[in-house]
Amino acid sequence: MREISGRQIAVSVLVSCEKGAWCDEVLSRALQQERPSRLEAALATQLCYGVQQNRMRLDAHLAAFSKRPLDSLDPSVRAILRTAAYQMLFLDRIPVWSAVDEAVKLTKQLSRRPADPGFVNGVLRGLQRAMPLQPPTDKDPIQQLSLQYSHPRWLTETFVSLLGLQEAEQLLAADNGQPPVCAMVNPIKTDFPSLQSRLEKAGITLTPHPWCPGCGMLTGAGSLEQLDLFQEGAFWVQDPAARMAVTALGLQPGQTVLDACAAPGGKSFAAAADMHNEGEILSCDIHPKKLQKIQAGADRMGMDIIHPTLQNGSKPRADWVDRFDAVLVDAPCSGLGVIRKKPDIRYKDPAPLEDLPKVQRGILENCSTYVRPGGVLVYATCTVLPRENDAVVDGFLADHPQFALESFDLPGLGEQPGRITFWPHRHGTDGFYTARMRRER
Repeated sequence: MREISGRQIAVSVLVSCEKGAWCDEVLSRALQQERPSRLEAALATQLCYGVQQNRMRLDAHLAAFSKRPLDSLDPSVRAILRTAAYQMLFLDRIPVWSAVDEAVKLTKQLSRRPADPGFVNGVLRGLQRAMPLQPPTDKDPIQQLSLQYSHPRWLTETFVSLLGLQEAEQLLAADNGQPPVCAMVNPIKTDFPSLQSRLEKAGITLTPHPWCPGCGMLTGAGSLEQLDLFQEGAFWVQDPAARMAVTALGLQPGQTVLDACAAPGGKSFAAAADMHNEGEILSCDIHPKKLQKIQAGADRMGMDIIHPTLQNGSKPRADWVDRFDAVLVDAPCSGLGVIRKKPDIRYKDPAPLEDLPKVQRGILENCSTYVRPGGVLVYATCTVLPRENDAVVDGFLADHPQFALESFDLPGLGEQPGRITFWPHRHGTDGFYTARMRRER
């Protein structure tokens, strides 16, 4: 039986993405189900993320050689053209002729229209004759950036308004880069030198992060879930900016902590590590399956102070009022800080984002009642939009004088004046926001 190819997996995933699915989730399921070779899995991953990161740019080039509008094509044919064009324009190790040939073969396999293989061949041969191609151009500088980096105009305009044209381009380029895989050492099970040595014996490099303690960047790891060290709970995967939200809490062993929006669990794991697995952490989510994953992670890492709890952050719990030493609210958000890892976020409809600050404020309002007098409240998001960050915190503080911003130290980054926004192009992390508040009475 012939092994399914990385190209075929990528086309299937990209078709699902056009129907509204998330690329990372569908790709993960497809790789688990199909179990392709390591090389084919790597190719599928490269194609899925590469196409999503450069989709607008690819479409602009393909449209120049297509006699049919791209949006009129069968979704599988459109995906085949995009994956082939990405290989031709961005991947030096794949010969152009091979990308074209495999695309035509795949079209014969997946399309019911007899004319489609010839059409795909014609479009890609036209693209091949025109190579090397420069990025699409436009007299409007914002539209130019939008096309070159495949960010919709509304999003490009937003970033330019925040950063200016030059720095916005740096952010757009970072969004299309490959983020490092960062492993957080579980101090309950091991230490950094020991983990580094054991990974090296497995052919995996763990490079110390430049400013995040206990964090290393993995190279050559492949599927992390298949690593014995991962299964043993020696480390978990987390972006350093997200890890810093827990560091900002300033936790101590023996405290009682609420992680109000805990899935997928990384911040609860970081909290347990900071507390030396002494105290109590309630890790909340509204989805039972996500709570099961948090429990499985906690069990794997020997963190028995973590207690997954089914609870909506916006729904009051009278028995939790004034109960916790520290409360972390990692609120639902637009996710525009994690475009590197979820490239398809950029293509989602922005209209539903308008109501997010109201939702975030409601969760923050409710969870603030759970902080005991003298306790700490941290509000965090994985977005860089001020309307979801500073505006939410400022509005909350204006109505709750018992809370005040409080400065905090971050290793390698120094003292922060109560809040910080991480940027992919400045910090090499996800875009992330953290604000620390103290309940003074």
